[in-house]
Amino acid sequence: MESKQSLGKSGEEFASRFVIESGLSILARNYRCPKGEMDIIARDGEVLVFIEVRTRRSSFRGWGEESITPGKVQRLQTVASYYLLQQGYPNWPSIRFDVIAIRWIGDKPAINWIKSI
Repeated sequence: MESKQSLGKSGEEFASRFVIESGLSILARNYRCPKGEMDIIARDGEVLVFIEVRTRRSSFRGWGEESITPGKVQRLQTVASYYLLQQGYPNWPSIRFDVIAIRWIGDKPAINWIKSI
């Protein structure tokens, strides 16, 4: 049985490849700061995209996209603000918050990319 941490890492690897194949450029992975963590930070044209990845093997506790609460959204926004300040952007760029929910059942993962949560 795969551990939760190992499943999460596998999901983040899969999501990163999917993001690149979709034409985005990854700026950071597993960005950590005092405010929390962001799984993927990418650029989609002129837009900075902050991506939370959720991977599940079953719906026993709900699918990944169902686990994004208003509190989690607020934490993601706080981490994004910290990142932008840390990077020294003179003017804040356009930003977007996405969730990539992966249902890893068997050998073939299904992906649900929800843009602009």
